[in-house]
Amino acid sequence: MKEIIDFLSDLHDNNNREWFEANKPRYREVLARHNDNVMRLVELISRFDSSVEGLKLADCTYRIYRDTRFSKDKTPYKDFFSAFIVRGGKRSGYGGYYLHISPKGHTWGEGSFLAAGNVCPEPYVLRSLREEIEDNAELMAANIAHSGLKLDSTNALKRTPRGFTVAAEYEYLLRQRELILSRSLTNDWFLAPDWLERTAEVFERCKPFLDQVNRATQYAYEEYR
Repeated sequence: MKEIIDFLSDLHDNNNREWFEANKPRYREVLARHNDNVMRLVELISRFDSSVEGLKLADCTYRIYRDTRFSKDKTPYKDFFSAFIVRGGKRSGYGGYYLHISPKGHTWGEGSFLAAGNVCPEPYVLRSLREEIEDNAELMAANIAHSGLKLDSTNALKRTPRGFTVAAEYEYLLRQRELILSRSLTNDWFLAPDWLERTAEVFERCKPFLDQVNRATQYAYEEYR
């Protein structure tokens, strides 16, 4: 992992085509290692979540090349590696397990992290998630606590949406526009020889939360789509 961290750190400091082309062999080498790690993580997660069993690399990973057409930031490459391990693949719309390796931070955040949840759900999926919260808010709060991760409220509404009612102590759940749990990581996390196993252990604690999220997502697909 040190080679991956070093490469991403150097790319962060030299995010231009000339540097990248000169370091293409190095990129291919660290990418291959990252891909191996992702497939190993899929294997570890499938031991407690059979819904991700059989996922292929392309189902979980992303290109390093940035789409700069509509962005003020014209740097051509992502200075991080990531993977989204989720039932049906990364575009399925279900909640899943996300790994983000960014040793020096990046344009929309700081550093590496693990996350679990449903990002940017479609409006009809968000409706179903809120109905699930309305019916089972106490269970969702308990599942979040069990995960040991923090609920990301960056994009939360300031007021509880109309048409939904829960006890006051759970209104913060209804105000979420996406349901994401996250945990920040230091570079030392990845330098430990058992970091993949430890990552899988973190994700396993998130499974009850994801089961609840995906039950509501599945209902939305069946009833509202």
